[in-house]
Amino acid sequence: MNPMNKKCYFLFLLISLFSLKITASHIVGGELYYDCLGGNNYRITLKLYRDCYNGQAPYDSVAYISVFNSSGGFVDTVSILFPGSVVLPPTISNPCFTPPGDICVEEAIYSAIVNLPPIPGGYDIAYQRCCRNMTILNITDPFNTGATYMTHIPDPTLGSCNSSPHFANFPPIFVCSGIPLVFDHSAVDADGDSLYYELCDPFTSPLDPLAILDPPPYSNVLFVSPYSGSYPMSALPALAIDPHTGLMTGTPNQLGQWVVGVCVSEYRNGNLLNVSKRDFQFNVIDCPGLPVAIIQPQTTFCAGYQVDFQQNSINGNSFQWTFGDPGTTSDVSPDYAPVWTYPDSGTYTVTLIINPGTPCADSTSETFHLQHLLAPAFDPGPGKCFYNNSFDFIAAGDFSGNGTFNWDFGSHASAPAATTPNVNAVSFDTVGVFPVTLTVTENGCTNQYTANVNVSQQPVAAYLLDDTIVCQLQPVHFIDNSQGDRPFGYQWSFGDGTVSSEQNPYHLYDSTGTYASSLILSNAFGCSDTFLLAASVAVMPLPVAGFSITPRDTSIFYADIGMTDQSTGGNGCFVDWGDGAVSVNCDTVHQYFRPGTYTITQVVENASGCTDTAYSTVLIRPEFIFWVPNAFTPYQQNGLNDVFKPKLMGVHEYSFGIYDRWGEKLFETTDPEQGWDGTFKGKLCSNDVYVYLISFLDDVRNDAYEYAGHVVIVR
Repeated sequence: MNPMNKKCYFLFLLISLFSLKITASHIVGGELYYDCLGGNNYRITLKLYRDCYNGQAPYDSVAYISVFNSSGGFVDTVSILFPGSVVLPPTISNPCFTPPGDICVEEAIYSAIVNLPPIPGGYDIAYQRCCRNMTILNITDPFNTGATYMTHIPDPTLGSCNSSPHFANFPPIFVCSGIPLVFDHSAVDADGDSLYYELCDPFTSPLDPLAILDPPPYSNVLFVSPYSGSYPMSALPALAIDPHTGLMTGTPNQLGQWVVGVCVSEYRNGNLLNVSKRDFQFNVIDCPGLPVAIIQPQTTFCAGYQVDFQQNSINGNSFQWTFGDPGTTSDVSPDYAPVWTYPDSGTYTVTLIINPGTPCADSTSETFHLQHLLAPAFDPGPGKCFYNNSFDFIAAGDFSGNGTFNWDFGSHASAPAATTPNVNAVSFDTVGVFPVTLTVTENGCTNQYTANVNVSQQPVAAYLLDDTIVCQLQPVHFIDNSQGDRPFGYQWSFGDGTVSSEQNPYHLYDSTGTYASSLILSNAFGCSDTFLLAASVAVMPLPVAGFSITPRDTSIFYADIGMTDQSTGGNGCFVDWGDGAVSVNCDTVHQYFRPGTYTITQVVENASGCTDTAYSTVLIRPEFIFWVPNAFTPYQQNGLNDVFKPKLMGVHEYSFGIYDRWGEKLFETTDPEQGWDGTFKGKLCSNDVYVYLISFLDDVRNDAYEYAGHVVIVR
């Protein structure tokens, strides 16, 4: 191409670019692939998908695809005229569900043949377009994020006349929230190359891509945390793709639009030829009323012939199970979670129809592989003391017996391993807990069972007392301090004819005196030891508390209560009057200031520190009085009538305020003992008449009272 023609060509591309920007639509997916036709000719195919509901602009009238060499040098631009487009139909069709009317996806397939002679490193082919839907949830600034689709023709030494893989199906135009997605995302490769699938980051593009693109590498879209190429959308279980089959699974759980990228890597003879990347938009919607039959897949194998079937079906009201048992016609059930026992091992196809015989029916099938129950077991027997340990092992549990047995006793055993069902006289060369494992393999299934063998050392009995001098009926704590392999058996003797089998018992001695105790300790392996504590328990006598009160029932106006001490054997006395007041004199008088029923507690202590407690109650009946003066003399400051306050008794929730003749508050309090000293803001008020407001609840019936009146300050 001569320089003048080249300038004209680029001018044409820039004009085309300007028109393309004006008509840019919302891209929702696409892929770029090629087929080798022979003679260095390749058919390049661009599949492009647009949102025909939100995207009002048409497809590009000309799609420009750039070709680069492996060094990033520009080789050619392939111009492909718009071939027309089709609207993709919904993939869910059920009379009980109406597909959404606001989701529309349109497909256009651009295709052209180009001649590309073999060159070292091969070719990179790319197409870019703006923009995506602004409502996409998992990438930043989606409206200003474009898409790049790229494929690679490999070096001819790796793959001569190679055709790239292309995906067989486009994902459904919408998926349902809360309903498992199972989509065949596999690709077709004309050369039979090995394909490997994975979720990956889609490419982005400049906001205004040029007709002649920049060469690779290209940037990825920016995901919003916590989303990424490998976790592109909210789903539980998460969206995943089988790397070998391309089967995509997951259960979306949040409504909205999500960009997802899938890469398929193409290998031949262990060499990577090409990575084809496709991205698409998942529209997750609510699907009320849609019936979906779902059988929980088999998770346990070699578990016998009885199967407890479970399902996660949605909008199912009635059920029809067929268990695929060829030996009977009664292998059906209408239960939600039925149980079926098969006659033998084998492979069975189970079918579930929900809402059978109705327009809202749906069905699904799962394959179950059954084998004879394989559940080996053995009894390790009780533990043994080290000096005479010897164990016999017998294979038990469920197995048919036509397989192999492998015992693993560990490196401390006299026989570290064995392959017979029964093994005798296995001993261990040290103390400890030793895992023994039996593995049984038969009918293609393997299962194992592990149990622990305990070899114990001689235990050492020992214990402590929290105190050796105690009072009668004071609990004595016997604290186990034994050493050895637990659990232990305990046989305590407290010296007064009583015993216990607890580990850390408490014991009450009824009588005074001196008592010797002992402990016999044993473990589960037949080992024992005896310990006698050198210190005996000395049990001291108790004093006797007692008192009388007068009166027991009185008014709050006569609330002086007298106490007379009647205790014996003590040399110290303490009284708790029940109202927060205490006294160390048990012959005394106490005044109550609030009505109520009070518990009086007397504690008497003797010279040994032993105590006894006595209790009694007194009833203080509620009464109340209220009186308020009409004048006071704060100017005289002679200690007589200097403060204005009401006389109160037997009230609560008290409030007292003073106001001048203009209504300004001069003083307020909720303390019945606080009065007004005739000042406001630190200065004495003038001789005048002032208003008081007083409110309270009485202690008798909890009635409310409010009083308003006048008080005069007199010089």
